[in-house]
Amino acid sequence: MLAALALSIAVLGGGLYLGLHDAAGGQPGGAATSPAGNQSSAAAGASRGTPSASPSSSHPVGQAGDYPVTQARFTFYELSPVAGRRVLRTTVWFPAARTGNATAGGPFPLIVFAPGFMQCGSDYSALLRQWASAGYVVGAVNFPRTNCYVADPYEKDLVNQPADMAYVTVRLRQLSQSPGNPLSGLISLNRVAFAGHSDGGDTVAAMAADSCCRYGLLRAVVVLAGAEYPALGGSWFSQPTPPMLFVQGSADTCNPPPDSIYMYQSDTTGTRFYLDLFGANHLSPYEGTSEPEPIVEQVTIDFFDRYLAGQNIAPGAMRRAARVHGLAALGSGGSLPAGQGGGQGSGNTGC
Repeated sequence: MLAALALSIAVLGGGLYLGLHDAAGGQPGGAATSPAGNQSSAAAGASRGTPSASPSSSHPVGQAGDYPVTQARFTFYELSPVAGRRVLRTTVWFPAARTGNATAGGPFPLIVFAPGFMQCGSDYSALLRQWASAGYVVGAVNFPRTNCYVADPYEKDLVNQPADMAYVTVRLRQLSQSPGNPLSGLISLNRVAFAGHSDGGDTVAAMAADSCCRYGLLRAVVVLAGAEYPALGGSWFSQPTPPMLFVQGSADTCNPPPDSIYMYQSDTTGTRFYLDLFGANHLSPYEGTSEPEPIVEQVTIDFFDRYLAGQNIAPGAMRRAARVHGLAALGSGGSLPAGQGGGQGSGNTGC
């Protein structure tokens, strides 16, 4: 397994400085800094040659399990003019070679994931690792004021999360362009998608469709139990959006189905899908491995394969993956799926 490293990035005195330090267990320690552009002397913990593919090309993607997966941890320091200094601890899962510890040749499309309120990227590790095993680099951001380790979380900090996502995306793409780190050459710079759950779903939905926070590089967005967040302001769906997949449990009382349906049907110009999970609550479809998580896994991979990676996969593959009797169904183009579960249900809310 690739040794976990953290990369510290800070803007100091108008200059960008980088430093690598060990982050075993996800707890960063002190780090020496060196000017940007200089190769760090810290070992990356993996033996790998220079990728043969160009950064703009796309490595083949496929199905869950096509690649073994390894991970690295990074810590980014963002100096926000609005929110001050923000520490963004990020875990990245990525395809590895089939033998030894060398990482697989890239580049691969990039998916950046936004966890929900009081959640961390590790809570979704089963789903995110499956995405990586299908041929994607997947980075999950622990937001500084709403993650699972914060003693006094502040949900209204969601207004700063789109900027956090944009910052981490820039840094991950820069790492891919720099030698001597676990992500060197692994990321396809022109193939970027966002995904998020709950408040993280609100965050990525805004970056796709709200004039406050639109992120122009997006090729695809997956919103897991998300909603429009009024405090962000802006105008929703006033411009064309990237392809979007909305996933919603019909028994979710934290983010009721009408919240997802409203966004899904407000997007009248873009390519859009609605995966209805019958009787599902707020957390179990996305955390763990029991039903309906395998359905979410396969439908999202098919969605990314087509709209992020550009594979010639018909939307019918998504429909077949979603068509599990009594568990789920998929709608598209603003239409709700047959057997749509609505907003009823008395299961555990998962809040």
